[in-house]
Amino acid sequence: NSIWVSTDHDEIETVAKQFGAKVHRRSPEVSKDSTTSLEAIQEFLHKHPEADIIGNIQATSPCLHPDDLKEVAKMIQNKGYDSVFSVVRRHLFRWSEIKEGNEVTTLQGGLDPKRRPRRQDWDGELYENGSFYFATKDLIKKGYLQGEKVMYYEMRAEHSVDIDVDIDWPIAEQRVLRYGYFGNTEKKQIKKVKLLVCIIDGCLTDGRICLSEDQKEIICYDVRDAIGISLLKKRDIQVLLISERNCSKTISATKLDCEVEVSVTNKLQVVEDCLKKMNLSWKEVAYIGNEESDVDCLKTAGISCVPADACAAAKTSASYICKSNGGHGAIREFAEHLLLLMDKVNSEEKRK
Repeated sequence: NSIWVSTDHDEIETVAKQFGAKVHRRSPEVSKDSTTSLEAIQEFLHKHPEADIIGNIQATSPCLHPDDLKEVAKMIQNKGYDSVFSVVRRHLFRWSEIKEGNEVTTLQGGLDPKRRPRRQDWDGELYENGSFYFATKDLIKKGYLQGEKVMYYEMRAEHSVDIDVDIDWPIAEQRVLRYGYFGNTEKKQIKKVKLLVCIIDGCLTDGRICLSEDQKEIICYDVRDAIGISLLKKRDIQVLLISERNCSKTISATKLDCEVEVSVTNKLQVVEDCLKKMNLSWKEVAYIGNEESDVDCLKTAGISCVPADACAAAKTSASYICKSNGGHGAIREFAEHLLLLMDKVNSEEKRK
């Protein structure tokens, strides 16, 4: 009935509370590198005996889907299981290493090499994927996360991602983009995006001001970002560029074919005026900003984004944080993210 983050770290506690989670402050005794998950959960139960069932969700499994957690909760609540854990089916032929003195031999595990099947004709084997472990309070008090009336829950392969070593990071990032859960509300909003609002200084540019010999400002932007804007416009998404400074409209307007507003003191009002003209709502807006003055717009837009080098207040208000800095491909990255999500939502609706 409640979501807790167990931590001994101040920054993690702050972020957890910002997203609505409760925080269990771990003691030094269960915050060591050698501490097991079971020990941390047992300490939690000691301080919160009102919890009857614990779902231990591993932070290293970023593609976990809430539907899976709901089904597992039902298995324990309605079917009487004492523990349920996540597995994934693998079609890999397993071999064991046998050491006898200096000699090393191998032994096939579970299959006869003389009757080796095609992998696609074989049911495969179940492996723990580490996504979650659900157990009753009574079982955990006995010192187990698995046991007594125990059952597995088989997750889909595309949702079964575990970050263990460095190479798992890029794989996980691509899986999250393609298969990650973004919420039903956000899916509906993504499908309706009709306008991208982009801040010029710090998003389209890197924030630096270049002056010519005659003291005229020169705006420099990344060709990748120009392509990103072009990709959005091809999907009938209009683009509005905004600057708080009194910079020139000419170069951005003529080269990127976008509406431009400069000398803006109230970004929220400017966007609302634009929405009235276009007969759109905030849910149909994708917004990319980088400063405290963007926070209201970032929170109000249907989907929002900040470059990697945005200020802290903007980062905590956005739904997506780019890996790229402002002026160095952040808009292209956000455009690709938007289009990928839109394609994903459309394909899911077709399947239905």
